[in-house]
Amino acid sequence: MEDIDVMFSQLLDEIDHLAQSLPPAVDSPEADPDPHRRSAFSIGFTDLRESLNELEDHDLDALVADLAAKSTPQDPSSARRNSSLTENPAAATRGSEAAAALPRTPNTADSSRGAAQRIEPQTKAEKIKLALEKLREAKVRKLIVKVAMADGGSRTLMVDERQTVREVLDKLFEKTHCDRSMDWSLCEANPELQIERGFEDHESLVELLSVWTRHNENKIYFVSRPQKYVMFTEPQLFYMWKKKTTLRGVTEHAKQLLLKEHFESSTLVVPDLEGMLFMKEDGKKVWKPRFFVLRASGIYYVPKGKTKSSSDLARFVHFEKVDIYTADNYKQKYRAPTDFCFLLKHPCIQKESPYIKFLCCDSEHTRLLWVNSIRIAKYGTVLYRNYQAAVKVSTLQTLRSAGHTNASKTRTSGIRPQPGPSPPNITDVEDYSQEPPPDFIPPPPPLHRHV
Repeated sequence: MEDIDVMFSQLLDEIDHLAQSLPPAVDSPEADPDPHRRSAFSIGFTDLRESLNELEDHDLDALVADLAAKSTPQDPSSARRNSSLTENPAAATRGSEAAAALPRTPNTADSSRGAAQRIEPQTKAEKIKLALEKLREAKVRKLIVKVAMADGGSRTLMVDERQTVREVLDKLFEKTHCDRSMDWSLCEANPELQIERGFEDHESLVELLSVWTRHNENKIYFVSRPQKYVMFTEPQLFYMWKKKTTLRGVTEHAKQLLLKEHFESSTLVVPDLEGMLFMKEDGKKVWKPRFFVLRASGIYYVPKGKTKSSSDLARFVHFEKVDIYTADNYKQKYRAPTDFCFLLKHPCIQKESPYIKFLCCDSEHTRLLWVNSIRIAKYGTVLYRNYQAAVKVSTLQTLRSAGHTNASKTRTSGIRPQPGPSPPNITDVEDYSQEPPPDFIPPPPPLHRHV
């Protein structure tokens, strides 16, 4: 009975912790007595005023204009009058004719409101004051985010709830003037758990950051990850790893056939991945080797004394409500057999919890295989569409750079350009070729370099 009471108390503590981490329900008026107060907040700053001050002038002007448009209230009497006129068109016609016959009288309220709107703020301090006032009035979901760069600097940008990670990357391309390579990623780093993961391009950044607790040390990095789409640039590593062939000798045509077979058919084909991994026991620093198998719904393992048949497999974790993270220095933190660990957890869990599932691999190559195969199983064809969109952006940037180079050479030499063949179709993925990464080893994650 004592063990049951202890387990029950731990479960209650964890539920209370999760309830505090979860954002309040939007439809519930009791969740937040002041819904306008949580309409906008900042990530990476001590307060909202500091984050507004870090915004550039054009971003601040865009924020104020958007808030003014969303916070303009409609007169209830005019709304009722418009609805009644919509229900009775004949009355609306008669009313408009009568209004046209009467002389116009100036409206002092409208004129004073127009005069107030014509007085635009001039200094940045006045713009920040106006933005704070509009934020108290408007119900909007915006974030002012500080993004860390690989060179140690940072960029501040405003993110709307309708923007995906791909759109935020496009904004960072404009701010940093870097190449629009498909390797660039937004990464989340959690120093307390010593983990990090790259956000997927289709995810909403506001939704991802809204689950962070208020007083955390999490950071966002803008870094290049050459292994972000390695499952599409080198598909043979995931779908031909069991064959006795030289994987590096696969032609581009064979790679395109693999992509078409596994990602463009009616059903997604998950990599047939299996092997020995070390599993950490819940609440203990004990790791036990088990034989794991990847399926479309989750990860399964063979319990001790059982066989590899489907009926004997035990479920380790489902992919529905968890994200995958790579871990750093778990050999020292949790006495892991190696430092090549990864974990799966709910995004709302920001601290140590028994609901986190830990796995350890024997090499970096094995960890990359499992992490990216799990991404394929979790996101499926959505991940492939993200890759195609990234290829289009990268190829378009290459074509523009080539056009500028040719134009500059033409101006220098004074020779008129001759008509040539039309540029390749940027929507065709087969036209895009990329050198395979060296030895299939990615650069160290941001936790190694910045935290």
